[in-house]
Parts: sequence; C-alpha cells; structure tokens
Amino acid sequence: MQEKRVELTPSAAARVREFMARDGGIGLRLSVHRTGCSGWAYDVGIAEAVEEGDHVFEAGGLKVLVDDRALPMVAGTTVDFVHEGLVREFRFRNPNVTGECGCGESFTVG
Repeated sequence: MQEKRVELTPSAAARVREFMARDGGIGLRLSVHRTGCSGWAYDVGIAEAVEEGDHVFEAGGLKVLVDDRALPMVAGTTVDFVHEGLVREFRFRNPNVTGECGCGESFTVG
C-alpha cells in the first residue's frame, strides 16, 4: 500500500523556493508539535538534510520531508500559501483533522 503523500500547491512551492533561494536547504520540512487548546500545530521550515525516520515526497518539483511521528497526522495534506492583504501564511487542507481551536492555531486528529 502506497503511503498518502503531502502535496504543495503552486503558490506554496513558489514560496518554498523563495526561502530556499535565500537560505539554502534541500526542501520543505513539515512536522507537528503539541500546543494550544486543540493539541497540535504545524511546524514548517526548510530541511537541511534527510534525517532518520523521514518520509520524502516530491511535490511541485520540491522535496517535502515528514518525520515518522508527524506522518499519521499530516498524510494526505495539501499545503497552500496565501497572500491576502497583510496576511501571508501557509494553510493546510488536512483530511485527518477532526477539530480545530477557535483561533485556528491548533488542531486535533481522530
């Protein structure tokens, strides 16, 4: 059985390329950490290297790295980047989310 991928929209891929052009790196690292009233929040950063336990996906011509712990929570997620007025942020369409806090900063999974 093939594992569910993490995808990037064209705008997310373009934003990651901007960061990589400035800071280097091999791709996007998507992870999670415990926080907030719903339990989990996304961590997005530039990956410097493939680490033990990483799952590596190709999306938008880039590498997307997800560690073993985060993969069950983010498998199937599409990462988007939006620029609306003063707001510039990554947004996540995650089919695993069963609830979110009121401020949208954290989520729960089933």
